[in-house]
Amino acid sequence: MKDELRQKLKIKRKYFGSVQREVADANIRDNFFAAFGNYDSFFIYNSFGTEADTRRLIAELLKFGKKVYLPRVEGELIVPVPFGETKKGAFGIEEPAGQAFCGEIQVTVAPLLAVNEKGIRIGYGKGYYDKYFKTAKTLKVGLGYYFQFEEFCGDSWDEPLDLFLCERGIFNFGK
Repeated sequence: MKDELRQKLKIKRKYFGSVQREVADANIRDNFFAAFGNYDSFFIYNSFGTEADTRRLIAELLKFGKKVYLPRVEGELIVPVPFGETKKGAFGIEEPAGQAFCGEIQVTVAPLLAVNEKGIRIGYGKGYYDKYFKTAKTLKVGLGYYFQFEEFCGDSWDEPLDLFLCERGIFNFGK
């Protein structure tokens, strides 16, 4: 079920028009800063392909003097690394090259292919964020487009998000 949904949403994102995408990404940034502008530290994915854009978001966070950490895959886990020099890492995604950070981060922004009404997200299937969320004391935010809201059942290992942020607003899952 999840694999079929992953494929469906990848196709849907691929054909999301570039003008629509630009407007949606700008609205996502506006919604993001309205909700989290007062926070100081962010663990945020480095967008690629058809994901909701985080590159401008990261640039603005840095401009405002916020602490930004990017994920790096280490074995079966992701670790937050302070923003800085990057290199191609796992799956061809740019990853930070510095030392992993071990402290607490206020807001973690996770990519997703789908999210349901309970805050369960479907990612790319490796469980990196679920494993990270099990132990991290952080606000868990999924970032994507409104059309990524879907009905599906979660699995026992899924860690629910606290919020889903998209171009239409912020959806709170009541945690």
